[in-house]
Amino acid sequence: MAVKHITDATFQSEVGQDGLVLVDFWAPWCGPCRMIAPVLDELAANPAAKATVAKTNVDENPETAGKFGVMSIPTLILFKNGTPVDKVVGVQSLASLEALIEKHA
Repeated sequence: MAVKHITDATFQSEVGQDGLVLVDFWAPWCGPCRMIAPVLDELAANPAAKATVAKTNVDENPETAGKFGVMSIPTLILFKNGTPVDKVVGVQSLASLEALIEKHA
């Protein structure tokens, strides 16, 4: 499955679903955001992944970024059944993201 791109308007319907959704708050001008993009693509493409992977551009969707206190990017927030359960900031490895998801699966 590909990484979903969500907006302020679609955010609640995308993260409010049952299960786990990992949301990357990013910006196109952010170097670390570009560095983590292939990791997120690989995670999303894994058929055994226990979470949906989504991205929201903080420049285009400031309401959602503000609502969740995103102060630096990339910030990744893991939602479980629509509720934020964990947050990591900065570039992450595939193994660290898989461990984060497994912790809450």
